[in-house]
This record gives sequence, structure tokens and C-alpha cells, in this order.
Amino acid sequence: MVVIRLARGGAKKRPFYNIVATDSRNRRDGRFIERIGFYNPMAAGGEVPFRITADRLAHWESVGAQLSPAVARLVAAAKKAA
Repeated sequence: MVVIRLARGGAKKRPFYNIVATDSRNRRDGRFIERIGFYNPMAAGGEVPFRITADRLAHWESVGAQLSPAVARLVAAAKKAA
């Protein structure tokens, strides 16, 4: 099953997450099919904390991909803010 989830990057105590479409059996930071956005919880000033490509998200959802709880929360908050 394809799942859309966060893959952690960044340095120690400075997290940065890529939002990726991947097979659910792959490791969290392992191989992925497509990177569709990012989440930067440490964004400061004029930096963008969250970005996702809406058309690619819609594509993956249309072919049956499931959102992880964290990604679902981020997408819902972005829709509410927009």
C-alpha cells in the first residue's frame, strides 16, 4: 500500500521533514516514490514552514494512497489557514 508520510532530515535537534509517497513497508527515511512537499517545524522569520504540491497530493489520494496521521493534520491545518 502507498502511504504519504514524513521522512526526517536535518541535523540533530534541527528537524526538517520531507513529505513523501512511499510503500508502507519501507523504512521511515528509506526509499520513496516521490517527494511532494516539506515541513519545517523550526521555520523562523520569512521562511515557509509547510509546502505541499496539491495536484500531486490529489493524484496519490485518487490512486488509493493513505495519509499518515501527521500529514493529515498538517494538510487540514493548511486548508483551514488558506
